[in-house]
Amino acid sequence: MTDTDIKIKEAPAGYEGPGFFATTLDKAVGYARSHSIWPLPFATSCCGIEFMATMSPHYDLGRFGAERLSFSPRQADLLMVMGTIAKKMGPVLRHVYEQMAEPRWVLSMGACASSGGIFDTYSVLQGIDKIIPVDVYIPGCPPRPEQVIEGIMKIQDLIRSESLRRRSSPEYKQLMAGYGIE
Repeated sequence: MTDTDIKIKEAPAGYEGPGFFATTLDKAVGYARSHSIWPLPFATSCCGIEFMATMSPHYDLGRFGAERLSFSPRQADLLMVMGTIAKKMGPVLRHVYEQMAEPRWVLSMGACASSGGIFDTYSVLQGIDKIIPVDVYIPGCPPRPEQVIEGIMKIQDLIRSESLRRRSSPEYKQLMAGYGIE
């Protein structure tokens, strides 16, 4: 490796000097949150198997700060909905979402969770965004582990750029009211 192979990045915006770097509280908290995601897998079919592959040592989702899975909605901040959601399961999914503390994010994984997939029937919910707000959609049937990792990275970008006051904004309250969630 030579000196010409090394690319030096510019320092992020902030005040810096010898031995210190200052930035805004929003950015510091966003960075910490984005690298300590506690996902709650809500898997109902084949997308859950692909998520298991993503957690395996070959792909190692732990590198992205999402290693600790939470199976309690009160201890999770990322709801990962994977697979077909029947209309009878809709109220259960919504109840799980409502039990999660703020800030919370939702990732819809696969064609079934995002749009009902190939199951265009009366019993299948045609997208979870009919009952809860979705932050990131991952396409595919089922999506590859690389796509899941990219979806997690999109969630991290969203968390990093989100203001601490976004959840108390009138726009966010209006969005929640549109879903009947207070």
